[in-house]
This record gives sequence, C-alpha cells and structure tokens, in this order.
Amino acid sequence: MYDAWKILVGLAIFLGLFTFAFWMNAGKAAPVPEVKIDTPEIKKMPEPERKCVEDKHFMRTTHMQLINHWRDQALRDGDREYVNKKGEKYVISLQNTCIKCHSNKKEFCDKCHDYAGVSPYCWDCHIVPPEEPKEEPKGNEL
Repeated sequence: MYDAWKILVGLAIFLGLFTFAFWMNAGKAAPVPEVKIDTPEIKKMPEPERKCVEDKHFMRTTHMQLINHWRDQALRDGDREYVNKKGEKYVISLQNTCIKCHSNKKEFCDKCHDYAGVSPYCWDCHIVPPEEPKEEPKGNEL
C-alpha cells in the first residue's frame, strides 16, 4: 500500500489523456452551414417550377435514403418514374433531376457533407458537376 500514490498519479494521467479530446473541444462546435440554393440554374426557372421533389424537411433528413431508393428502383427494377407525396411525377435521375437545380456541388452538397462528416459515394459512378466559373475582374478592378 506504500505505492498507492503511483497508482493514483497513473490513473489521473490516463484519465487526462483519455478525455483530452472532449475537454479540449468543449464549447467549440462548428456552426451549421448555410446552404445556398439560389444557383444560376434555379434563378433561370419560373417561380412555379422552383420546387424540389419533396418538401425541405424531408430532403434535409432523408435525401440519401431517397437517392438509394431511386438507385434500386431505376437500375434494379427498371422503373425511372418517381411519384412524390403530392402525386407529382419526376424522372429518377441524379444528373438530370437533382443536379439540374443544385448545380453548385461545392456550395450545396459539400458544405453539409463536410459538416456531418460523411463521404457519399455518388460521384464514384456519376459525373461531378462542373463548378460555376467565378467572374474575373475587368480592367483595373481587384
């Protein structure tokens, strides 16, 4: 029992190292990203056509399950038509339905996926949409 202090010091060091990541990052949560859906493609559309295949809450929480269901339905079952909760019909296509409007992958997809710490595998098979070119300064503008 003469070495009890060594055990206590060892336990304190272990607990300090084990919980280091928790107490070092306490109160430093990253802010929730603001998703910009006002892409040039959406701005070109008439107001009545500016709607997604499902409502905003459904798409924020369940879009990956929807995309997986679309994949199974289109590729495995050969059915390329999706009927949403309102009875509206859409073509099942990531490239031609989703990316048609949400063309800015870096601002729209990547911000949330990076925040959530997920790496979707959509672009293993699909073509990555080209980034919107930024306007170059004209003349002496900086």
